[in-house]
Amino acid sequence: MQTRRLGRTDLHVPILAFGASSLGAEFRPVMPDEAMRSVRVALDCGLNFIDTSPYYGRGMSEVLLGLALRGVPRDSYTLCTKLGRYDVGHFDFSARRVAESVDVSLHRLGTDHLDIVLCHDIEFVPMQQIVDETIPALRRIQAAGKVRYIGFSGYPMKAFRFVLEQTPVDCVLSYNQYNLQNTRFADEVVPYLKAKGVGAMNAGPFSARLLTNAPLPVWCKEPESVKAAARAAAAHCAARGVDIAKLALQYALLHPDIATTIAGSANPDNVRRWAEWAAEPVDRQLLEEVLAIFAPVKNIGHVEGLPENN
Repeated sequence: MQTRRLGRTDLHVPILAFGASSLGAEFRPVMPDEAMRSVRVALDCGLNFIDTSPYYGRGMSEVLLGLALRGVPRDSYTLCTKLGRYDVGHFDFSARRVAESVDVSLHRLGTDHLDIVLCHDIEFVPMQQIVDETIPALRRIQAAGKVRYIGFSGYPMKAFRFVLEQTPVDCVLSYNQYNLQNTRFADEVVPYLKAKGVGAMNAGPFSARLLTNAPLPVWCKEPESVKAAARAAAAHCAARGVDIAKLALQYALLHPDIATTIAGSANPDNVRRWAEWAAEPVDRQLLEEVLAIFAPVKNIGHVEGLPENN
């Protein structure tokens, strides 16, 4: 698996990372043995950057991940978790909760340190608190040796400059904003991050299943015009004998200034297939044709979080 350096950190991460949200049964019921096999397959295939959160399964993802990693040498994988979001509408970015959350995550994951901790979905709260309270609290925990690097995640592009113009972080995570249909993260933010030496991470290459052949979930918020374009693109790929998910994943991995793209599944067969796709060459002709299908709806997204944060 190809690797890239994450900003100015000393981490060299695989271009395809394992997202552990599915281990928390966020999308379907998951058996523990299936979840743990997915982790082991990911590691075997070189997806040795693992991303989780106490929000995923309300702790279940971290617990199962900790079980799956028992006996695995700690220096053989990079571990990222988050804090601040604990349920659909439960957010707490206070300094006190920061300290508690890190200690709970360390216990669940069975480790004495976390490689990365991110403030999770900061667009749902007044973001000045992240600057004034949350990040300073994380810096103290970083100085204590429990966390190596810190950052934040978010959907609206406004979030990244809002924080970074006031305080430095080591890395950031954008989700559903760099894919076949939406390239706002790369267009508007990645050059800014590169200039500051901040590591760029991308999650959601399939954009909430929009760029797959699976039925769209009820929580997919994209407009009908975007959904229609996605169905047309999927049909076009199918006519060429290609799964649109393959093209979507390969496209997300191409950007040289995005260190890693995170994709998650509790199905070990999916994880193995993604690793195979990552190693195969991209069909450039098909890619251009699909991008042309999405051109009329390019970069159309939705509002996420508080209106003032978008």
